[in-house]
Amino acid sequence: MHVKPGKGAAFVRSKLKSCLTGHTLDKTWRAGETVQVAQVEKKNAEFTYVDGQDFVFMDMATYEEIRLPRDNSWAAFVTEGCKVMLVLWNGSVISVEPPTTVELTIAATEPGIRGNTVSGGTKPATLETGASIQVPLFVNIGDRIKVDSRSCTYIGRV
Repeated sequence: MHVKPGKGAAFVRSKLKSCLTGHTLDKTWRAGETVQVAQVEKKNAEFTYVDGQDFVFMDMATYEEIRLPRDNSWAAFVTEGCKVMLVLWNGSVISVEPPTTVELTIAATEPGIRGNTVSGGTKPATLETGASIQVPLFVNIGDRIKVDSRSCTYIGRV
C-alpha cells in the first residue's frame, strides 16, 4: 500500500510471506529504496503417486523423482497424472502450482432435489482429493466437475 502522509516523504507498506516457513512480515520501504528480486525457476513436472505423507512428482525434463511433503494449498487439486509447475529457489522446491482448472469427481454431497436446478443455491461437496467446495444443488455424487484451483470454486460439469 502506498502511503502519502501529510508531512514527510511517501513510503510503501507491504506484507511479505515466506514461501519456506509460511510466516508473514510487515515491511516498510521509503521512496527510492530498491528490493533484490529472488531468482526463482519453474520446472514442468507430473504428479505420479502418494507414498505415505509424501507426494512424488516426476521432472518432465530429466525424469527424476521429486518427493514433497503434503501441503493443503496445492494437494487438494492434484490427481495421478496431473501436470504441475514446481517453483524452485536455490535448488529446492518452495511451491507447487497446479493447473488453473482441474477436473475432479464428487465423492460426497447431499442428493440433488428435483426443482432446484435453476434457483442458484449451493451446497457443500467433498471432492475425490478430500477438498471441500460449494457446488450447485443439481450436482450429485459421482459427477465430474471442473474446479478453479486458484479460488477453489466450481466452474461447471464436465
